Amino acid sequence: MSERLNKVNSLLEQEIGKIIFRDFNFHGALVTLTHVDATANLIEARAYISALPEDKTDAAVKTLNWGVADVQKKINQKLNMRPVPRISFLKDEQIAEASRVEELLEKLKKEGN
Repeated sequence: MSERLNKVNSLLEQEIGKIIFRDFNFHGALVTLTHVDATANLIEARAYISALPEDKTDAAVKTLNWGVADVQKKINQKLNMRPVPRISFLKDEQIAEASRVEELLEKLKKEGN
């Protein structure tokens, strides 16, 4: 991955994170932007989301995709770059998988004692 792409991903992650924190209410869920992946041509960027409790993640992603036009507008105004990638929000499946692995390891640990 190029250094420029890494910088763009980092910048998008910072700005999108601020917007999510400031402008969205997830009704008791703790929502985290885990990472952002922009395509090499900077046309699109996928922003990955996790939430606690985990069963609120799908609702959080739906809320963010519903408000993506507002997020996109704020990003376009804030960032001095062209093109600004089109943002979409997705559930971070890696976080859910890691959580399941931890649960299984804990279960095995208890059964071993």
